[in-house]
Amino acid sequence: MAIELSFAKVLKSVRIKRKMSQEELAFRSDLDRTYISMLERGIHQPTIASLFALSKALNMKPSDMIRLVEIEIGEVDDRE
Repeated sequence: MAIELSFAKVLKSVRIKRKMSQEELAFRSDLDRTYISMLERGIHQPTIASLFALSKALNMKPSDMIRLVEIEIGEVDDRE
């Protein structure tokens, strides 16, 4: 699966798990709701600044979000 689609799936999954709307996530991360929508559809990829803003709004570390994407695309190294 392409990285942008994996990120999209992870972002939407975490947002829904946190019982947050796209609008609320946009407000908390100071990003536009349409940008959140495009991220969740795999149309755009986040910048590092956006990744940090989204992670903070979702109460998680950016590295944890990246780890979830790694798991989604199957690129997890079992040696860690």
